[in-house]
Amino acid sequence: MENATRSANANVIFNVPNKISMARLAISMLLFVAMPLEWYWLAFTLFVIAAGTDWVDGWWARKYNQVTQLGRILDPFCDKILICGAFILLAVAMRDRLPWYAAISGWMAVVVVGRELLVTALRSFIEQSGQDFSAKMAGKLKMVFQCVAAGAGLIALALQKNTAELPNWLVIVLTVFVWLSVVSTIQSGIGYVLAASKSLMQAARES
Repeated sequence: MENATRSANANVIFNVPNKISMARLAISMLLFVAMPLEWYWLAFTLFVIAAGTDWVDGWWARKYNQVTQLGRILDPFCDKILICGAFILLAVAMRDRLPWYAAISGWMAVVVVGRELLVTALRSFIEQSGQDFSAKMAGKLKMVFQCVAAGAGLIALALQKNTAELPNWLVIVLTVFVWLSVVSTIQSGIGYVLAASKSLMQAARES
């Protein structure tokens, strides 16, 4: 009976977690409109809401047994759109406006986007072979660092519109989390590559 219920839940499309993920995608689109218009406080508010829904939909899906096949695709897709889009637009907005060590630069955005494309390709390939390729703790920490860096960046841009000098604490927070984001992005990407290689070698031996 429990298996039947779980199977039925897995085929539901418009359940609460998936609706939350779709809302996150819509909020992300509004964020990407606000940033080029330099509505940075609005962009910060939208970013916080969108990032917060990432925790909510996962918690709801696990608590109420509403994990679906669509959700396993939609949730990470929305996360990637939010983070990759935010880093790309922040790299453009921060250019020549913040110290190099405290700014998200173009190459950092390329690293973030490249890592997400690589992990998506690896996940698709591994899960097609029937093996599990769920998010690791390193990937979750990477997401936290990226969210703090993006949020601090939006605050810095908002404050800079009114004053030429940013608070020291904000520059320190931004510097620390921008570089933590880069390091954790690379480190977690390498971890996924090693995990995928191990799974492929194991599958080859079993066959």
